[in-house]
Amino acid sequence: MSTLYLHIPFCRRICTYCDFYKVGATALLPRVVEVMHREMQERAAVLHSPRLTSIYFGGGTPSLLSARDIQGFIDHAHALFDCSEVSEITLEANPDDLTPEYVAALRTTSVNRLSLGIQSFDDRVLTFMNRRHTAVEAEAAVERLRAAGYDNISIDVIFGVAGFGNTLEETLRRAVALDVEHISAYHLTVEEQTKLGLMVRKGEYVPVTEEQSEDEYLAVHKALEAAGYEHYEVSNFAKQGRRAQHNSAYWTGVEYLGIGPGAHSFTGEKRCWCTSSVKQYAEGDIQFESETLTMRDHLNEYVMTSLRRKEGVDLDYVERRFGASERMRIESAAKEWIAAGVVEARASSLAVRPERFLLSDAVIESLFA
Repeated sequence: MSTLYLHIPFCRRICTYCDFYKVGATALLPRVVEVMHREMQERAAVLHSPRLTSIYFGGGTPSLLSARDIQGFIDHAHALFDCSEVSEITLEANPDDLTPEYVAALRTTSVNRLSLGIQSFDDRVLTFMNRRHTAVEAEAAVERLRAAGYDNISIDVIFGVAGFGNTLEETLRRAVALDVEHISAYHLTVEEQTKLGLMVRKGEYVPVTEEQSEDEYLAVHKALEAAGYEHYEVSNFAKQGRRAQHNSAYWTGVEYLGIGPGAHSFTGEKRCWCTSSVKQYAEGDIQFESETLTMRDHLNEYVMTSLRRKEGVDLDYVERRFGASERMRIESAAKEWIAAGVVEARASSLAVRPERFLLSDAVIESLFA
């Protein structure tokens, strides 16, 4: 089983906090689409398994693509891979792109899941983030998708934003009221090479404290679990049976092929990523870097992805693949976290308690080989 990721690294406006690879030169988009088709044709054979389970359009802003371009990629995937088991095709979208005309056109494609970057329901926060939509427009976009018949919608919200008072409660209330199938909740992160990073260096923005972060994370956890969402991964909440299939594949070691400038691929033994700039890529000059994973890399990656999920680390699997000594080492290193109530020890697994997921990075680091 494998998955396909199509990276559309274009944005009409760059968000204050975003450090994903993207550019604002949307004039290059048609040429990049052409080269992506060529890359997909040339690299299809790198996957050991040609059977796809999901296709994901990420970015950037994939909703800048026309419906014709979107379906063109999907049709090409069907020609190159076995797509008989693809049950989820996701398109990331900005709410303001989802006009009645665009939604109607999108309905003619095979896309069956939408992921909307809403981020907040406070217009002041949206302005601070340099988002293109308002809270009302975001709600209207979801309602428009519902009216068009979409029954698998995910929205993103961001917490841990300083300087605007207690806006999180209202954001969570309105997010829950939309009754979407999936919600991703991310902590605002200050990355050095962003406008937000510059604001911090200039003293124009002071991030929230660790205590505030923990309080807000717990508020998110409680509000969404109370509304019937399963907290199944550090940043992700889903209604029954509505976990994100594509992202879940990343966390369980499934192979994936990434197409486009800045896209990453994983083939079990190797990880590679496209290093070409959008301009270079549009000219047909596609460059890659890669790394071959050692057994230690595989173990650490398994620990990292497992402890981000509700299921946790399967100790029997660790013993089978990496040896009894590694199982014993992990069990020993986890004792202090178990005593602190952060990690739960089950029959043959260790898992970070969902309400304490905010500490998962620290737990993961302490359990690395």
